[in-house]
Amino acid sequence: MPTKVPTLNRRLFLTGSTAAAATLAAARTLFPSGAFAQAAGPEVTGAKLGFIALTDAAPLIIAKEMGLFAKYGVPDVEVLKQASWGATRDNLVLGGAANGIDGAHILSPLPYLMATGKVTQNNQPLPMSIIARLNYDSQGISVSQAYKDVGVGLDATPLKEVFAAKKAAGTPASVAMTFPGGTHDLWVRYWLAAAGIDPNVDVSTITVPPPQMVANMKVGNMDAFCVGEPWNEQLVNQGIGFTAATTGEIWKHHPEKALGLRDDFIAANPNTVRAILMAVMEAQQWADAMENKDELAQILGKRGWFNVPPADVAGRLKGDINYGNGRVATATGLEMKFWKDHTSYPFKSHDAWFLTEDIRWGYLPATTDVKALVDKVNREDLWRDAAKTLGVVEADIPTSTSRGPETFFDGKIFDPENPSAYLDSLTIKALA
Repeated sequence: MPTKVPTLNRRLFLTGSTAAAATLAAARTLFPSGAFAQAAGPEVTGAKLGFIALTDAAPLIIAKEMGLFAKYGVPDVEVLKQASWGATRDNLVLGGAANGIDGAHILSPLPYLMATGKVTQNNQPLPMSIIARLNYDSQGISVSQAYKDVGVGLDATPLKEVFAAKKAAGTPASVAMTFPGGTHDLWVRYWLAAAGIDPNVDVSTITVPPPQMVANMKVGNMDAFCVGEPWNEQLVNQGIGFTAATTGEIWKHHPEKALGLRDDFIAANPNTVRAILMAVMEAQQWADAMENKDELAQILGKRGWFNVPPADVAGRLKGDINYGNGRVATATGLEMKFWKDHTSYPFKSHDAWFLTEDIRWGYLPATTDVKALVDKVNREDLWRDAAKTLGVVEADIPTSTSRGPETFFDGKIFDPENPSAYLDSLTIKALA
């Protein structure tokens, strides 16, 4: 267990590579010296944080690798690999004190599904909070090489007739995602439904942990999948399939993963939470700098983290995309984002979309009070407090909890002030 500490040691030296230290030294110009000097010290020196082997876990990994947790007085933070999102959920239910975890790199809808008891044993709610967003963009929808001549891309319509024939033959297409009601499930459902393919009727949807996607497609267990990087890029590099679309093409600058914590940990350790947030924010700024992408890919590729060739990570970190079907695009603006454009801030309007989509597909009841649930789980106030303590420049702190209406690739518009109008505009849905 982390030990109690009386005050924050603000002169802890950064550990890690010389290059990383130099980069972070430069970053201190963004965070004025002593900006957090008045903050009270952490109640404990650490926490147990889970992560899945996905590129968007980078802020937690970098904060650990480069000594940022130590810098802010929580050197005993553990960043622990989880086998699946189901395992993440189960370990959050256990909690750090019971050999589980206190928080995690997590699918943005999952804390809501846990807080409402929709995905927990015996439907027992687990009070959870989202305290930061970890990234925007750079997930992918990949398709088996068997469909390379069909012409499917951002528009999935070419698959409609093919999938209908498979269903009629008694072998419906298998489409994989990573957790029911999670982001990857919602992206692939949106993509299919926009093409008139009902994901509840026309295909078979299955749940597969992210690191197992490529191997399962290789042996023919699925026709398509949606997952984060580096697995789409690895699929292309191994010649097993191709990327039909990246999720940033479905909704540019979309929110993806979050940093979630158990409410009891937050209540008992508010200063520790602030310290964790400051470390993660600094890591996000470092990870967002284009000049650091190759080093980031090297770090994530290590055996202890992802155990993959850095080449599987680097391209899409930079927005350079080899789709694997003859299409190659560079400097697309679809790179994974960690800080710019207010990426780190957890907009309540974004969580409202996730909840509305979970209502659309029957994971939450139609009677769900979206605003009330978002206000309960989204703790953007903790983010603002940490940002102010850290000395984040005013331009990087949003003035509103809403980013306003969002427009999708098919022309649909989500107004967070009127989720029901968005739902009414959708033809394919399965309301509970």
